[in-house]
Amino acid sequence: MTDPEVLVIGAGPAGLTAATYLGRFRRDTLVVDGGEPRASWIPVSHNMPGFPAGISGADILKRMREQAREYGAVVTADRVAELAKEGQGFVARIDGRSVRARAVLLATGVVDRHPDLKGVERAVQRSLVRICPICDGYEATDKAVAVIGHSDKGAREAAFMRTYSDRVALIHIGPPEALTRQAALQRLGVEVILAPLDAVVLEKDRVTALTWGGQTRAFDLVYSALGASPNAELARGLGARLSDDGRLEVDLHQATSVPGLYAAGDVVRGLNQIAVATAEAAVAATDIHNRLRRMDGQTLPD
Repeated sequence: MTDPEVLVIGAGPAGLTAATYLGRFRRDTLVVDGGEPRASWIPVSHNMPGFPAGISGADILKRMREQAREYGAVVTADRVAELAKEGQGFVARIDGRSVRARAVLLATGVVDRHPDLKGVERAVQRSLVRICPICDGYEATDKAVAVIGHSDKGAREAAFMRTYSDRVALIHIGPPEALTRQAALQRLGVEVILAPLDAVVLEKDRVTALTWGGQTRAFDLVYSALGASPNAELARGLGARLSDDGRLEVDLHQATSVPGLYAAGDVVRGLNQIAVATAEAAVAATDIHNRLRRMDGQTLPD
């Protein structure tokens, strides 16, 4: 593992897209892959541009990884234990050694908060419990849909799902006072169930949610609207500016408040979509390249 010019932390769609761009800019790039990206959970994506028949998350990542490597990016399975500023660049602690880079791109994503229920991860992988109505709400058209929420975020997702179905129920598992839009939901035709959720049971292509008092309700699919936790600890350690929800704030070039530190993808405040993540990565990689050119005196004066 040699010192790269640019260190990309995260090997999801944002990190790998940035690596491809940086490689084509002829920048030595190291991508640190800290484990299965969130995109690897996607059974089939039907809104990925260029794949009208759909493509799995695993295939998306495989193609992107091959493309990044085609242009010289090094992808290593590891984790960055620590990231610190050093002069105009950075030093990262990886696998017990120090790696220096002139610029860093954080593409560390988020961790979804799933319901604390047995079998829920398998249900997500089978696309019976879903986490992104913008990604696959179309496939819920005319189906019986349950949204699990613990705040008004669940109410907003349940209202959004009325785009596709008139059989939408919100199972509110949080305190009653955390749901302030119940009357508005009822006006929109969303059934509201105020009850703790005991289990999710998979039955072939349906989900059975056991809720209050042992009562059983069957749904075609369930959406979890419990939110996500951003992986922004490295940025926080550098003093980067974060939004109220813990995600990174960036400028129009994806630069954070720390000079030389960029961010793209779900860890940035905005829409959690692969198309958005790849666009942000392209913007970030281009600005990183131009920033290094300016530092090296390779640009025309303003």
